[in-house]
Amino acid sequence: MSISFQDVERLQALYPESQIEWREGKLIIMSPSDGVSGAVGMRFGRLLDSWVDDHNLGVVLDSSTGFRLPNGDLLSPDVSFVSRTRLKRVTRSYLSVVPELIVEIKSSHDRIRSLEEKIAHFLGQGVQVGILIDPDKKVVSLYRNAKVTTDDRNDEEEVTLQKTTLRDDAILTIPELFPGWEVAITRFWPTVYE
Repeated sequence: MSISFQDVERLQALYPESQIEWREGKLIIMSPSDGVSGAVGMRFGRLLDSWVDDHNLGVVLDSSTGFRLPNGDLLSPDVSFVSRTRLKRVTRSYLSVVPELIVEIKSSHDRIRSLEEKIAHFLGQGVQVGILIDPDKKVVSLYRNAKVTTDDRNDEEEVTLQKTTLRDDAILTIPELFPGWEVAITRFWPTVYE
């Protein structure tokens, strides 16, 4: 049985408390995040949003925002950024725009491979930078598309993912989107009050 976007909209209307994604014709019911993942998402979003707002660059959105991508898929990253040049006004509908940045935060029930596939899918639709945050390992991975020449004679290029991994007290920068923004990845981890 094939599921249409209209079917997804009807399901979402019937179950508004559920987060539903639609990727390559497949329905994906998202479960709620655990406490650590929720805290990491808020910390990342707050740090980025404050800087973006101060510099009037665009809008930072949370995990409840649905993006209708050029291929028709409906996906919701944990945190995203859309520049003011791409999105003049936030609307009450799913956003039919490709964000420049998406962030996925590994929950206790997530598999890294699935999250990397979702990030690669977003990058294939025009996202510039994808970030995967793994709170368990305290690692932040950045993904970008990189063109690799496969045949010098014919100038053939293949797009592959370029991955950069940050650990310990590394500083996260994304100069192509946020020149001057720097944040220690240790600021993403929740405070322990013991």
